[in-house]
Amino acid sequence: MDNIVNEFLLYIATEKMDSRNTVISYKNDLTSFIYFIKNKLNLDPTLENFSKLKHSDFRMFLSYKKDKNYENASISRELSAIKSFYKFLAKNKKTNNSIIGIIKNPKVKKALPRPIEKLNIDKIIDCINDMHKEKWQADRDIALCTLIYGCGLRISEALGIKRGDFFRNSDIISIKGKGGKVRNIPVLKIVKDRIINYLNDCPHTIMNDDYLFKSSRGIKYSPVLFEKLIREIRIMLDLPESVTPHAFRHSFATHLLENGADLRSIQELLGHSNLSTTQIYTKVDKQRLLKVYKNTHPRS
Repeated sequence: MDNIVNEFLLYIATEKMDSRNTVISYKNDLTSFIYFIKNKLNLDPTLENFSKLKHSDFRMFLSYKKDKNYENASISRELSAIKSFYKFLAKNKKTNNSIIGIIKNPKVKKALPRPIEKLNIDKIIDCINDMHKEKWQADRDIALCTLIYGCGLRISEALGIKRGDFFRNSDIISIKGKGGKVRNIPVLKIVKDRIINYLNDCPHTIMNDDYLFKSSRGIKYSPVLFEKLIREIRIMLDLPESVTPHAFRHSFATHLLENGADLRSIQELLGHSNLSTTQIYTKVDKQRLLKVYKNTHPRS
């Protein structure tokens, strides 16, 4: 079973183009499910037994997680990983179990995205200069922040850009997102200027087929290092815990909506498959308007 799980993880990483964090989550979720089969159902986790699991077995798994005080969001994510694994098994004709398809995910209340205030974005970018001894590293992180916020990218998408991708057309950049879906995004002048500024100062040679953002050792810049930097800045500036690299993407969408952009355009820029995913930003905007109303109306 370990070999089959590894095949599945390779499949979602290479063919579905899921992020490294997603692959790790799926691995942990499947490990947990296999543990349950072995230790709670007292079954060997073989393909044959996977195909024979009953409705009651899956329901028992959900109850087991609930008893362990897992939140509905975590349980739903694990169940989604298991369903994806079963689809992979069926697609590759290894085994099949139609029961998993009728198991409903627990209801999860979607948390609203929490964008970063425009003023705080400026503070974060200003603060980056104080966090590095090397000027080129500060230039790199300022360029990366500006790129994510200016183009609404996921951190994995930004760090997946190669030098040649950026200079192929200086006004438009093609981004390969989730599921290998490609979208074209306009590049603002400030984004171009800050990336060029970083490249001019960078001590490493970056060829067209090299990743654009480099670490101090000259290898691909790690999202973990950038996340650590933003976390340190957040603490230094006493900002909310919601301030993360991904929050720059939320800010991109929210600020576009505030300034009159239509949902369809924002959907295309973010690379969302469904408009319903993008519509959550309208709720964020309504909350902001209500807050402004309450804080400014003389009768509030």
